[in-house]
Amino acid sequence: MTVLTARRWRVASLASASLVLALAGGSSPDMATRPGTVIDLLQEDWRHVPGIVEDTDGLQVTATGRSIVEQDGGRRQANPPVDLGTHLATADDFTLGVSFAEVTADATLSLYDSPPVIADEFRIEPAGLHLTLRGDDLRIALFDGSPQQDVADPQPVRDVRATVPDPEAELSVHRYGDRLDIASGGDTVSSLPLGDVFDSGALWLGLSSEKGSFAVRSLTAAAPGGASLSTAAPVAADASVAPDGLQARAARSRPDFLIGAAVALGPLASDEDYASSFVGNFGALTPENAMKPQALSPRQGEYRFEEADALLDLAESKGIAVHGHTIAFTEAMPRWMRELPTGSEEERQASAEVLLDYVTTVVTHFKGRLESLDVVNEPFDVDQGTFLQENVWHRVFGPTYPVVVSQAVHDADPDVRQFINENGADVPGPRQDALLQLALDTNARGGHIDGVGLQAHVYDLDTDAISADDLATTFDSFDDAGLDVRISENDVTDSEGQDAQAEQYATVLASCLRSDACVSYTTWGVDDRYDWYLDDDGVQQGHDLLFDDGEPTPAYDAVMSVLAD
Repeated sequence: MTVLTARRWRVASLASASLVLALAGGSSPDMATRPGTVIDLLQEDWRHVPGIVEDTDGLQVTATGRSIVEQDGGRRQANPPVDLGTHLATADDFTLGVSFAEVTADATLSLYDSPPVIADEFRIEPAGLHLTLRGDDLRIALFDGSPQQDVADPQPVRDVRATVPDPEAELSVHRYGDRLDIASGGDTVSSLPLGDVFDSGALWLGLSSEKGSFAVRSLTAAAPGGASLSTAAPVAADASVAPDGLQARAARSRPDFLIGAAVALGPLASDEDYASSFVGNFGALTPENAMKPQALSPRQGEYRFEEADALLDLAESKGIAVHGHTIAFTEAMPRWMRELPTGSEEERQASAEVLLDYVTTVVTHFKGRLESLDVVNEPFDVDQGTFLQENVWHRVFGPTYPVVVSQAVHDADPDVRQFINENGADVPGPRQDALLQLALDTNARGGHIDGVGLQAHVYDLDTDAISADDLATTFDSFDDAGLDVRISENDVTDSEGQDAQAEQYATVLASCLRSDACVSYTTWGVDDRYDWYLDDDGVQQGHDLLFDDGEPTPAYDAVMSVLAD
């Protein structure tokens, strides 16, 4: 038998339960008589998985409390971490084994066909298997990746509960064709149909706890002789900058101008098309969700920088600048932050210390790694008005909270360029005037705002279209005030056809390039494959970006033509 990095393989201790997954494409394999390859997965890099710490005995897994909060702060959807640094590549029979120890509440092993898609307000659950052990209770949940009736409350196609006679006995899960047999101590406790859950040729692993902690003493993958099994790095590691991509073309006429995109770690790690499109074309990265408060600090006083750090590591390895997103924001706040007490002066003072500690901790952690940062995001009301949203920042510090946030950011990192980012302020009018005045007032009171982000979302070409004349006037207004402008989240609907979509994209970028005040241009996403939103009919796929299923759209061609001209 060939053994790969098996230094930590050991027998489970008394206070442990052992899970062994044997998945085979045909009849039951006898792994003892079919020697092959063993991979010790504890030797892989787990640094970028939230809630997991490596030690000399294996892995320590702690509940993270990660969740995705709806826009109104209502329902929360659990968002357990996935190892996006290493995955298994196999199209053949294999075995995956894990030994748990010191389980204080619950321990879950998850296997995914692909990483989950993380949107602003929900997570799309992929096909996969979740095994959760609580005392002598074993839950087996199987998802087939089909659309959910309620995406925020995904339901498995098979949900089985079994009582394990001896929690310390070995648990085994065997796949024979389209069947799954689960046994404890050699006795079958459940048998159910598998379907086509594991057919992608890749397996992504997750280790998580809902309420407690546990240890992983061994985690191995094995394949019988003749079967293919290997570990694989994130696909973005092999992506390269295109010499004639969007950023390369922009640099020929404006060397300091950045073409960027908002990105997520999941598709960067798993989707070669997505990784190639992004790394090949873009010179700036905005973390789509990984730097929002609900991702960085799901529990008060606890920080989960792992996924954001992985994005920044990738950007640095490719020479890509990073724009941080975001500090003060009404949405995407963890519940502890949203519900900080503000009823009395004493409560506001205590909550102020908590919020400022958050700002200092986050900005200090990323110091020196960010080109720029949204210190305040979408401060004005959601009805396209000019009133500040009365979020927790407003309730604690009052209407001048942007000054406090800006000063705290500057104290932690005086070199990062600061922006206030807003939607609906792309064209001249009261909302744009309010944004300009907010930036000026913030600086007049001791803030350090360098410019504004104009999101340039075009959801409806009848109401949201942005003309070249309006953009020229806009850029002149901010330039006269000494402020830079970022086109920060541009996307354009194709509801009026791809030609109209392409024309709007070209107008925004060309106008930005013509103005020295406009220092960068970013699209809110890379590929329509990951462009999802919710409406009254459920989850819908958008078609708003420069790539669609790995192929450049006419909008991409139009943007390339602008850069060529």
